[in-house]
Amino acid sequence: MSDTDSFIEEVTEEVRRDRLFLMLKRYGWIGGLAVVLIVGGATLREVNKSRAEAAAQTLGDEMIAALALDDQAARAEALDGISTETPGGAAVLAMLQAGALSQSEQNPAAVTRLEAIATNADLPLIYRHIASFKALGMQQDSLSIAERRLQFEALAQPGMPLALLASEQLALLDIEDGNPEAAITRLKEIAEDAAVTADLKERATQVIVALGGAPDLATTPEG
Repeated sequence: MSDTDSFIEEVTEEVRRDRLFLMLKRYGWIGGLAVVLIVGGATLREVNKSRAEAAAQTLGDEMIAALALDDQAARAEALDGISTETPGGAAVLAMLQAGALSQSEQNPAAVTRLEAIATNADLPLIYRHIASFKALGMQQDSLSIAERRLQFEALAQPGMPLALLASEQLALLDIEDGNPEAAITRLKEIAEDAAVTADLKERATQVIVALGGAPDLATTPEG
């Protein structure tokens, strides 16, 4: 490389450095601001996460303390005094309150709380279906077979989170309605379902036998 070429290259490199320093001087604050925003955002997320964890821990402790009370009425009152900041926490708390109210023979109030959860479209489907299922269980004496059947059929649709448990209740309604054959058919379908739990499978098989049916060998629980 000639001296001229070397000189030109050095000058060009010097110009590049000068331009770079000038750009940093003019716009370097943008990079600094970006770093501050990134660090600040991460810190804020950690603070919010810590607050949420602390709130959840507090809520859990308060629930456990309330549930430790022996008197059902006192338990319901203690649960009613707990506050929560999240929809999911409020739903769980309301279910516990409903259970305590039901145990203290306050079924109408318990059903009201559960139905409020069941109709809250902002909650996940599983919360709403659990609330509906529990509410129906508390209304065996106040709803007709037809009314309960209609609601359990909605919960028993394929793909629903409580489909098999709702189908079990429909089988019990078949028995209550004097139709054991329909109950046996439904219970066999439950026992043969790939998603059935061991406990539900065993219950279904026992009821089939009690009704005079013959469970398939493949669905008979071991032991």
